[in-house]
Amino acid sequence: MLEVGTKAPAFELPDQNGVVHSLEEYKGKKVILYFYPKDNTSGCTKQACGFSERYPQFTEKGAVVLGISKDTVASHKKFEEKYGLAFTLLADPERKVIEAYDVWKEKKNYGKVSMGVVRTTYLIDEEGIIIRANDKVKAAEDPEKMLGELQ
Repeated sequence: MLEVGTKAPAFELPDQNGVVHSLEEYKGKKVILYFYPKDNTSGCTKQACGFSERYPQFTEKGAVVLGISKDTVASHKKFEEKYGLAFTLLADPERKVIEAYDVWKEKKNYGKVSMGVVRTTYLIDEEGIIIRANDKVKAAEDPEKMLGELQ
């Protein structure tokens, strides 16, 4: 996980519609950048729907929400349409941004060890500096917690 106070790594990734987004284009806004393991899984769906339901409150506070996983653009599109998600999902199948943000880690599940995305949320300020970093994310609670961080 990257440290609070460090400059957030720049990136360019396609969203669920194939449009490329960069961190630079959000300068002047707070960015909630959250990394999640997989579209359409129970925890990831709860987290995404939570951010989507609260999206108007995030925009009122001058923040944008960006979700990143290693799923494809097509997978993100299906996920967005299935749940009516109101924010941008970025596809990183090559894991360039996932690795730059240090969220590709060894995970243990039922005694089995594998590599995967550790659910992590970063809050980046208007100048591109990480001001909050959380890798102990509870999927269902994360959206409300991040909204509180913007107070």
